[in-house]
Amino acid sequence: MAYATINNPSANFTLKQYTGTGNDNTAITNDASAGNFKPDLLWIKEKVSSSASSHRLFDSNRGASKRIESDTTSAQATDTSNQKSFDTNGFTLGNSSSVNANGDTYIAAQWKANGGTTSSNSTGDITSTVQANTAAGFSIVTWTGNGGGTNVNIGHGLGGVPEIVAVKNLTDTTNWRVGISNKIKGQGGTGRDMAASNGKYMEWDDSAAQKNPGGTTVWGSPQNPTSTVFTVGSNNSVNGNGDSMLAYCWRSIRGYSQCGTFIGTADSGANAPFVYTGFRPAYVMIKPIDNASSWSWHDVVRSPHNESQEYLWYNSSNTQGTRAAFDIVSNGFKLRTTDNDYNYNGGYMLYYAVAEMPLVATNDVFALAR
Repeated sequence: MAYATINNPSANFTLKQYTGTGNDNTAITNDASAGNFKPDLLWIKEKVSSSASSHRLFDSNRGASKRIESDTTSAQATDTSNQKSFDTNGFTLGNSSSVNANGDTYIAAQWKANGGTTSSNSTGDITSTVQANTAAGFSIVTWTGNGGGTNVNIGHGLGGVPEIVAVKNLTDTTNWRVGISNKIKGQGGTGRDMAASNGKYMEWDDSAAQKNPGGTTVWGSPQNPTSTVFTVGSNNSVNGNGDSMLAYCWRSIRGYSQCGTFIGTADSGANAPFVYTGFRPAYVMIKPIDNASSWSWHDVVRSPHNESQEYLWYNSSNTQGTRAAFDIVSNGFKLRTTDNDYNYNGGYMLYYAVAEMPLVATNDVFALAR
């Protein structure tokens, strides 16, 4: 049985549910059980409110006041009324109703990269600015696009091959481009990866099935990432000439996180898919690759008991909805719905999961908490 490489997942990823105050300079402190780290990617979504608002994404490569949205094509905006700072074991907010309306509830997902310390990466054809947590399989990459070529390599600093790469043009109004590599776990990577015919991709801001654009403008030739670079073409969404570009890169880390695929059965009983991760997930994202359905976000903070019901959609500003989606268990998750968003019959489903607790610790002994 595979043992974990990270005993305390919350030292690299944590979730915080909070109630807004409406006051400027509101400090949000993570729970005492969290790993006491300064977040480098902060993803906030209003959970329950009188009106819908977009997902707000902030990262320490770009700076606290710079926001982007997963559910829109909007360029980066500078807005000090949203986030003020990344803090030790939390963050400070302004008084924007999108992140801090009085009495409204929010969920914040937080990833650790390198504590705000970036480095210049000249491995690729364009020098990138990178902040990487190689132990936890996450990096933040920024660069200035050159708009040229079919194979422009960008250094990602991840220390291994990324399995999910999400790219956004920060300067222009463009869709997110999300690619999966041939290193992704499970049954659906072949023929759907970044090197597949015509360089396939999905979009965080859209529920559409994976797109087959034709040509070489998105992922270059196209080709899969390596342990040092990913490749983009000339498309404005991934390599706008003179534009500020951003990528978030993830790879699976044994016992801590998993990027993967599974095949849906449209069965909610004995034949429903079980996805083995090797840990009890704290956070799960699921998106059908071959079918037009939303990017669903579940977590154990909003749904502490089975079935996991409370969901948000990456591609929508809608507030939280509920459905009996799946059970979270000590070594993965078991589907409990026939809904196409999770369990499309015969369809390939993409997922990304991060651990609450490993099944087996680094000393090859079963973890105690379940």
